[in-house]
Amino acid sequence: MRKLVAIIMTLFIVFLWVITLTDLGGVGPITRSDRIRLGLDLSGGVYVVMEAQTDATGSQLEELMKMTQLVIERRANALGVSEPVVTIEGEKRIRVEMPGLTNAEDAIATIGKTAQLQFVLADGTLVLDGSMVRNAVAGADSQKGGYMVTLEFDAAGQAAFTDGTQKAFSGSVTPADESVIPARSIGIVLDGQVISAPNVQQVISGNSCQITGNFSKEEAINLALQIKSGALPVDLKEVNASIQGAKLGLDALNNSVAAGVIGIVLIFLFMLFVYRIMGLAANIALLLYIPGILWVLSLLKGVLTLPGIAGIILSVGMAVDANVIIFARIREEILDDKSPRVAVESGFRRALGTIIDSQITTIIAAIVLYQFGTGPVRGFALTLMIGIVLSVFTAVAVTQVYLGLIAENSVLGRLKFFGVKENRHSVIELKKYVPFITHRRVYYLVTVGILVVGFGVGLIRGYNFGIDFTGGTMIQMNMGKQVEVEDVNKVLQSHQINDAEIVHAGADNTEIVIRTTKSLDSGDRVALMDDLLPAFGLDDSAIEAFEQFGPSIGELLKKNAVTAVLLSSLFMLIYIIIRFEWKFGLASIVGVFHDVLVLIALYGLFHIPINNPFIAAVLTVVGYSINDTIVIFDRIRENLKKMQKSKLEPLIDESINQTVFRSLMTALTTVIAIIPLLIMGGSSIREFALPLMIGIIAGAASSIFICSPIYYEISSALNRPRYSGKGSGKGGGKKQIRGATGDGAEV
Repeated sequence: MRKLVAIIMTLFIVFLWVITLTDLGGVGPITRSDRIRLGLDLSGGVYVVMEAQTDATGSQLEELMKMTQLVIERRANALGVSEPVVTIEGEKRIRVEMPGLTNAEDAIATIGKTAQLQFVLADGTLVLDGSMVRNAVAGADSQKGGYMVTLEFDAAGQAAFTDGTQKAFSGSVTPADESVIPARSIGIVLDGQVISAPNVQQVISGNSCQITGNFSKEEAINLALQIKSGALPVDLKEVNASIQGAKLGLDALNNSVAAGVIGIVLIFLFMLFVYRIMGLAANIALLLYIPGILWVLSLLKGVLTLPGIAGIILSVGMAVDANVIIFARIREEILDDKSPRVAVESGFRRALGTIIDSQITTIIAAIVLYQFGTGPVRGFALTLMIGIVLSVFTAVAVTQVYLGLIAENSVLGRLKFFGVKENRHSVIELKKYVPFITHRRVYYLVTVGILVVGFGVGLIRGYNFGIDFTGGTMIQMNMGKQVEVEDVNKVLQSHQINDAEIVHAGADNTEIVIRTTKSLDSGDRVALMDDLLPAFGLDDSAIEAFEQFGPSIGELLKKNAVTAVLLSSLFMLIYIIIRFEWKFGLASIVGVFHDVLVLIALYGLFHIPINNPFIAAVLTVVGYSINDTIVIFDRIRENLKKMQKSKLEPLIDESINQTVFRSLMTALTTVIAIIPLLIMGGSSIREFALPLMIGIIAGAASSIFICSPIYYEISSALNRPRYSGKGSGKGGGKKQIRGATGDGAEV
């Protein structure tokens, strides 16, 4: 049965790769635009975040934002944008993504203007405008069935509507286009487009009327919202905008894919070298995992962004992590004199709980990141969540089938293929036993030293916050030749931009990057480009990328970052307390804050820019750090049951020494996957890769050197002997010592 399953699984993997890379039977390839939609940072285009200028709150604000969203969707579609995305962010912000758009300023100006609602006759004569409509409500039509929309007018609207319905009902109006607005109809026009043209059944003299037509509930609600959006306009203020050139996105995509392929090949080779035949089984599972994550993303209609690619590569490292936990268990079983066949079965069984616990904590961080993230950051969180679920499946289901089959084979099932010598010693092992708990104070001092130096330098010199935190503007332009910075600066100064940072970029320094602390809105940008482009003989195509962040965006990012870290830590703490106990949970959270603080300290020390992707990386590191810690704590918990007569210090040391090789291997495989992204990826993906790599190394270190010693400190503090009894005051009385030692025995 296992052979049959392995054959079917192998054929399925081959088939999946074929349809992923080719157009076999019209199913693939996955790279087709209708399979996976590329984000703006890959396909090029414009996004803008606008904030509603209103004091409305609660349900009134929610309804107002939905109406505004509806209007903007219609405007984006009218611009000819392919698959525009309009979403509500937070309470008062709307994010509009328009892929493939080149005339960004006109687009931003168009979608940001106040909605215009008009009621017109068939010949185009204006009857009334949206300001005269008090309300529009969808409700059930008790007479004709279905649903209808009830309109209410103010006094001026009532008079105008009576006059208009009288003209339409009389049939005296000559229609401009009968197919659009018939002679006896009144057209309801939103932003120049007819959204409904109901026939006038009678002259309406009251302050309300009903639009009927056997609407469905959804159609009636949609029409009512569209009409109300004209009656209740809201001013929108641009707070964040970005323009991405298609060529720049294509270059970033090609470089990132190439870096990803290199990273995955390096992981394949590494797994074969360290884990031999077990590594081969893991690589086969990864061959299912890689196209699998792309197809799941396609089925969920997800958007692939540069950070999303980083999420896929990182999740490949996590998929390997699950396999490494299993392989470590299998080797332990073989070293314990079990046959490979029995070791595979028991190794999988013993590793399953650890894998699930460790991956759930990372999913918690990814869910919180998705909830608080925006745009590309959400794409990163989505691919990470998909990757974690698939990694557990491929490690537990796929790897187990192949390894079980290999272990039963008389040739491949020999000890040497599992990395074990005939004398039952591992081929690759850390032979030196390290007393980690004994040296714990040294680790504390090293950590404190890093934090003091990092934060000291960061606070004295100032942290290098990106414009998405401080507010400001970034413009990247291809000048076609190397230009002098001073010449560019003169144009900027003529627009009262005196603090700009201008640097050369590109292979031949033919590109320039302008960063200002002033947030340039749409009007400011148009005025600047009208002077800057002609000064160097350029047109709009020279603008490769642009980003603008208002000051309020930075404050929101900081608030969301702190909230997200605290929430994810809280949920992880609750989970660990449920699955382990509160001492393990508290020690784990100490490790989480250690990793976050070390990451921030190193960014302060080396003056690395802190921006939105940094926040995403911090949350991922939080989940990854807990992942690593749980593996060690799971072993401590297991040894507490098996080694009940052992004191706590040697028991923890033994647990760390048993799992330290696994911790090093998982950190190493993930870093191997990230290094090519760090070297070959563009600046956007590098902003994700760098904190991830630093954080993963810090997370692996904290699991060993911080979390486990902290658990020892807590347990020792709670189990210190209590002294009681009466003495003579001169030392002659009897004394009794009661309490518990580290091994649980009474003294």
